[in-house]
Amino acid sequence: MSTNALIQQARSRLAGAPQEALGELITPRRLFGIGRSTRIVRRGAAWHLGVLLLTDDEVLATGDIVRARREVRRGFTAESQRRRAELAAAAALGGIAEGETVHIGWQLLDVDAVDRGAASGPLVLQEGTPRVRWSAAGGFMPLAQYLDERVDLLLHPPAGA
Repeated sequence: MSTNALIQQARSRLAGAPQEALGELITPRRLFGIGRSTRIVRRGAAWHLGVLLLTDDEVLATGDIVRARREVRRGFTAESQRRRAELAAAAALGGIAEGETVHIGWQLLDVDAVDRGAASGPLVLQEGTPRVRWSAAGGFMPLAQYLDERVDLLLHPPAGA
């Protein structure tokens, strides 16, 4: 089965399932020499399936994921914590509801190119079978199996998730 067909099949199974926000990090120009706050602006919604994000008509590779929250002054033991807190505050400033998950830094994937034999992000065609690299250190697994597992998890989350 083609990559395109597998993605379409997953979309049909996901109809009515919850989606998460897609956002874009916007750094406004200075106004009269004064810097303005960075914001994350909503750019749509997608189903989050591990390393893939599916919209109604596109397939994206995940980037950073943050949960919007108001800015709170606090001490940080690591610069990465400070950066994540800044992103969470930027999401709230951009109008993302507090506590809502938003994906930023995502990458548009070319599913048709994968079907022609080229790689696109975590998607490849190996020995005629569409496959996905499910983690940076992990190997490739058949896309059909990956989508079945991820769609099932999204539709039937484990208790307490």
